[in-house]
Amino acid sequence: AISEVCTGKLKNAFALVRPPGHHAERGQAKGFCLFNNIAVGARYAQERLKVGRILIVDWDLHHGNGTQHSFEEDPTILYFSTHQFPYYPGTGAYTEIGTGKGRGYTVNVPLTIGYGDAEYLSLFERVLKPIALEFKPELILVSAGFDIYIGDPLGGMNVTPVGFAAMTRAIMDIADQCCEGKVALTLEGGYDVNGERDSGKEVLKELSGLNKTSPAELAGSAMQEMVDTVVARVKSVHDQYWK
Repeated sequence: AISEVCTGKLKNAFALVRPPGHHAERGQAKGFCLFNNIAVGARYAQERLKVGRILIVDWDLHHGNGTQHSFEEDPTILYFSTHQFPYYPGTGAYTEIGTGKGRGYTVNVPLTIGYGDAEYLSLFERVLKPIALEFKPELILVSAGFDIYIGDPLGGMNVTPVGFAAMTRAIMDIADQCCEGKVALTLEGGYDVNGERDSGKEVLKELSGLNKTSPAELAGSAMQEMVDTVVARVKSVHDQYWK
């Protein structure tokens, strides 16, 4: 999928793979994950396809510990994660920002339960978008977990299929400004079969151009107090790294 996108054969792609990957560490399988698909894909893009800067967006319910640990010293890969916290695997605090030359290139947005479409889109608009536009990725990869779906039995979030479509569109908009729309998604978690089906379908409609959802419109109805608290915490940690 990454090869097709990077060579221009496809504008974007969604790899519908199982098992998921973002919990897998360099030498250990964890959390239903055997190999870290997104990490392997990112390194493949850099080493075989000569891509430089890569943005990885992880909207799964759980923090991608394996992805973070793979790149926490690497300033060529920006890892951005929204996740329910504290929750499995226990990583992903605000203060986990990377190490060495990679400081500032890990952006964690830990959330309490109850965040829905509007709140996620507001965080994407206010945190992800400005940092991503400053970073200027040459490729965007997405760990697309559907366990933030409103009916997921393992989660406490309230994202609907429309919210997933809007998050996809927000990322596509960033890609259009930075890297000629080059986006590749890979499937992560999701434990409500109907929710995963309906939400995945909306993501595919967005990627294929059948729909064009407005992220800003959806973000406008967010409960601002919930969002403001999170944005303030992220800013307090990252304002020395990002404008």
